[in-house]
Amino acid sequence: MVLGDKIDWVSPSPPGPALKTMSRTGSCQVSPRGVKIGCFSPKCVNMGWKLFPDFIDLSISGSHKIITSDRTLSFLQMDKSCSTHLVDGDGTFNVSGIDNFMKEIKLAECGLSYAVVSIMGPQSSGKSTLLNHLFGTNFREMDAFKGRSQTTKGIWMAQCVGIEPCTLVMDLEGTDGRERGEDDTAFEKQSALFALAVSDIVLINMWCHDIGREQAANKPLLKTVFQVMMRLFSPRKTTLLFVIRDKTRTPLENLEPVLREDIQKIWDVVPKPQAHRETPLSEFFNVEVVALSSYEEKEEQFREQVASLRQRFFHSIAPGGLAGDRRAVVPASGFSFSAQQIWKIIKENKDLDLPAHKVMVATVRCEEIANEKFSSFIGNEEWRQLEETVQFQPVPGFGRKLSTVLDVCLSEYDAEATYFDEGVRSSKRKQLEEKLLQLVQPAYQSMLGHIRSGNLDRFKNAFDNALNEGKGFAVAARDCIKYFMSHFDEEAADTNIDLANWDASKIREKLRRDIDAHVAAVRTAKLSEITTMYESKLNKALSGPVEALLDGANDNTWPAIRKLLLRETETAIAEFVSALYGFEMCEESREKMILRLQDHARELVEAKAKEEAGRVLICMKDRFSTLFSHDSDSMPRVWTGKEDIRAITKTARSSSLKLLSVVSAIRLDNDADTIENTLSLALIDPKAAASTNKGTSVDPLASSTWEEVPVSKTLITPVQCKSLWRQFKTETEYTVTQAIAAQEASRRNNNWLPPPWAIVALVVLGFNEFVTLLRNPLYLGVIFVAFLLFKALWVQLDIAGEFRNGALPGLLSISTKLLPTVMNLLRKLAEEGQRPARTEPQHNPPLTAQSGTNNDSGISSSASSEVTSVNGSKHSNPQASVNLS
Repeated sequence: MVLGDKIDWVSPSPPGPALKTMSRTGSCQVSPRGVKIGCFSPKCVNMGWKLFPDFIDLSISGSHKIITSDRTLSFLQMDKSCSTHLVDGDGTFNVSGIDNFMKEIKLAECGLSYAVVSIMGPQSSGKSTLLNHLFGTNFREMDAFKGRSQTTKGIWMAQCVGIEPCTLVMDLEGTDGRERGEDDTAFEKQSALFALAVSDIVLINMWCHDIGREQAANKPLLKTVFQVMMRLFSPRKTTLLFVIRDKTRTPLENLEPVLREDIQKIWDVVPKPQAHRETPLSEFFNVEVVALSSYEEKEEQFREQVASLRQRFFHSIAPGGLAGDRRAVVPASGFSFSAQQIWKIIKENKDLDLPAHKVMVATVRCEEIANEKFSSFIGNEEWRQLEETVQFQPVPGFGRKLSTVLDVCLSEYDAEATYFDEGVRSSKRKQLEEKLLQLVQPAYQSMLGHIRSGNLDRFKNAFDNALNEGKGFAVAARDCIKYFMSHFDEEAADTNIDLANWDASKIREKLRRDIDAHVAAVRTAKLSEITTMYESKLNKALSGPVEALLDGANDNTWPAIRKLLLRETETAIAEFVSALYGFEMCEESREKMILRLQDHARELVEAKAKEEAGRVLICMKDRFSTLFSHDSDSMPRVWTGKEDIRAITKTARSSSLKLLSVVSAIRLDNDADTIENTLSLALIDPKAAASTNKGTSVDPLASSTWEEVPVSKTLITPVQCKSLWRQFKTETEYTVTQAIAAQEASRRNNNWLPPPWAIVALVVLGFNEFVTLLRNPLYLGVIFVAFLLFKALWVQLDIAGEFRNGALPGLLSISTKLLPTVMNLLRKLAEEGQRPARTEPQHNPPLTAQSGTNNDSGISSSASSEVTSVNGSKHSNPQASVNLS
């Protein structure tokens, strides 16, 4: 039945319109007759007790039945799910039964707001009947018509109907039963100890006529209660409510003192531990006494007294209530486990330490609650989305969102574990926090990793942009580092989890290391770029000029190189220092870089000098060839026989030797040396060197080092110079020889007259032939024609040119060209002879003899034509011979 359910009336006449529905607020709905009906749980109805004059019965939702009989109102709960057989007659604890019972009545939601009531008493003394009327339970009652026998076996538990707070009632098996026998009291003691350990209120059901008797049934029961109480190391203060049944005419004021006196006597004689021998009864128990009339004889009066007694169980745990002084209360969610463990200890016949048991129950339950909350957190959809998302990208508000989820989880734990032992609760909460934080820490680290990588990427872009905008390197790095480290701190603070005292300093340090590494890499790259740029400028400024200076080696070569090196280095260093200004380098580092640039310039010159030294032989030959083959005006020489080849050769060789002496060593430090003098004396003028070193046979070039020149600055050793000079002379001798040959040939060409003695010999020896020619002029014509033919062959074959290269090459060349040339001349003569005779005489221009090959060629062609005309004419012309001569 729930609040607001309609009430179905089966009586002939309902009480009126005011009692048709239950109140939704849980308060009372009052009928005109004053009957109160309220609802405190989904399945229980609480009714105030008053006379109800007109009705027989009414049914509420089929779950509860209200019966009126003889103007008296009572009710019964018909739902059997509100009770369970807790311990059977063999002492077996019904674990599943109590668990289902607790779920059914939702006991775990009660916290500490619940009470446990148990009842003890002799068998068949009306315990179950009392509980059913007092609490609305449905315990099985003895059927008087079937005889008196054991009805309740073991321990039963049910929920009291309509009592706040939630009250559990246990119906214990009666003592002194015939079925168990006289000596079998073990289960009685076990059940009594169990009831004392878990109950806040213990009802002791006893007959009124037994009060004052020595051997009545109540004495063994009380002894049992007090004896088992001693087995509790730290007993909880329990309320003993003595219910005197079938009260007689003796007033309760007279019965209660006698009962209390008997109870005190029993307490005094019960053996107690040394620690509790002087402890009064009030330290362990609150003793209350109530009397009830006979149920069979005075049922209506019994019901009224029970209804009055029922009111005392409302808010029983409040201060001043029946159970107001209770101690070591186990929270409702741990009641099942606690009852199970207590019964187990009792069955094993061990002493029961309630505080330790309370801690044990708290430990188990708090751990169960913590595990449940941990599993619930793992399955939490919000956490799973956070965990999945943070693996791939940063989550805005990560710390706040995760802290909220964690707080909800821990709040749920606190709500369920709030009533357990504080130390255990706090310990398990701390363990739960550690497990939760251990679970979420990878996500937290992933989030920090995203923040670190994001800030690093943004730093790189911002830093590059600042440098591209022309900002100084050091200033740009400092500003960007400050901004992005501050930004990381802000984002890391937003990621922090309230529960965790995690420190993002390691990730921050890693970010700073990455940023510093990037700055250092960029700095190195920029400095390298700047250095490379100025090294390239030096390469461009020095390579060509140094090479040109070394090619034109003279006395001023190295001074000019030193001057060039100093000027270009100073210019480059000035610009280099200006470029380094934005890096805010220390003086020492800047000086090192400047020195490195200076060294580079010097190394560049040295490398160029070494390069020139490697091809010095080629340069020497080129210089010799240039000077030898060209005059002072740089015009090619024509060897006419007037040139002094020896002087020219010596001058050219001296200049080549000058080149060798210049590139033999590096002279950037302006140190004086004797390399040129040594080479000149040893190679150009060895006789002077021999006269200078008279008496010694030491060769000045027979060494691997130069005097006053360090090995590191030596490019060509003396021995290498000597070898190079020998090779140089060998390769240039042919040029000199050719010049000499050309000069001799020129002289021969210019001297066409024979020597005087030859002329005298010709005159003396050829006088008779001369006379013969004078006597016969025809011979002169023949000789003249032969001369013309020979002259034509001379010109056509270029005999003078062919013999310039030597006699043998000239003869071979002429021999191959002689026959074709002769055949060509004969063919032309034949062609001229076949031409028809001209009517007009031809005037041939006079021949002019000139020196040179071209003039000779003209003479040859003219002579050839004249010869043709002479041979082709029918009549000889003496005048033609004269003209030809």
